[in-house]
Amino acid sequence: MICPACGESDTRVIDSRPAENGASIRRRRECESCGGRFTTYERLEPQLKVVKRDGSVEPFSPAKLAVGLSSALADRPISGSDIESLLADLQSSIESRGPQVSSEDIGQIVLGSLKDLDAVAYLRFASVYKEFEGAEDFEREMAELESADQ
Repeated sequence: MICPACGESDTRVIDSRPAENGASIRRRRECESCGGRFTTYERLEPQLKVVKRDGSVEPFSPAKLAVGLSSALADRPISGSDIESLLADLQSSIESRGPQVSSEDIGQIVLGSLKDLDAVAYLRFASVYKEFEGAEDFEREMAELESADQ
């Protein structure tokens, strides 16, 4: 570990304890060179993998999920805190599926949440996720939405 005060890599751990309800380890360190003390946190990196439509596998990216939702919800009457809450719920739901989840499952989870939240956002997301090619695709999806509401 590199000391933030002097840049030397000769540091030692003087205290370790669980933090964030056991989700991380807090370590208090001391630089052997300058005597400066600092705190580090160790967190487990998520290992969730996404199986794409083409069969390739990549790490799950909450940032990609946020971009997709932001695009779908742009200019919609949904508050920023509601969007953050939705993102957290979606991420939790996706991560609960296990170490590997298909992009198809992720899309269905997002569509299910958007269907209950905002019809326009649902159609925007569906148009990209389901690869709409024309107006008839929008009409078909709107008809399905309307029949589900009744």
